[in-house]
Amino acid sequence: MEKLKPDAIAPDGAEIYFRELGAKRASLVEVVLGPGGVSRPEQHRTVEEIWYFLAGMGEVWIGGRTERVTEGSTVVIPTGVPFQFRTLGDAPLRFLCFTSPPWPGDDEAIPVAEGGLGVPTV
Repeated sequence: MEKLKPDAIAPDGAEIYFRELGAKRASLVEVVLGPGGVSRPEQHRTVEEIWYFLAGMGEVWIGGRTERVTEGSTVVIPTGVPFQFRTLGDAPLRFLCFTSPPWPGDDEAIPVAEGGLGVPTV
């Protein structure tokens, strides 16, 4: 089976697949981080996100606290709070990312010098 090409690459380095529903006040995408992946740490200027995990295992570092995630887990990424995520195991980490207000563009993401999960790989 051929792997689909991502619609975009997020500022944190993860693959993005658009899953828009025509909403005007929110956005929805699927995020994929491959095995061994560690995202670039960042924080958001204006948006809040809710992540719902579809597959894989990983960890999410949010403002100094690390949480283990698996299929069915949810996390909230508050506006202005630094975060980073990584994949654990041999399968990609996949999650739906609901953003409110809608994602305004790559200038939304502010790089953070250090995250809590190590050196980025993407």
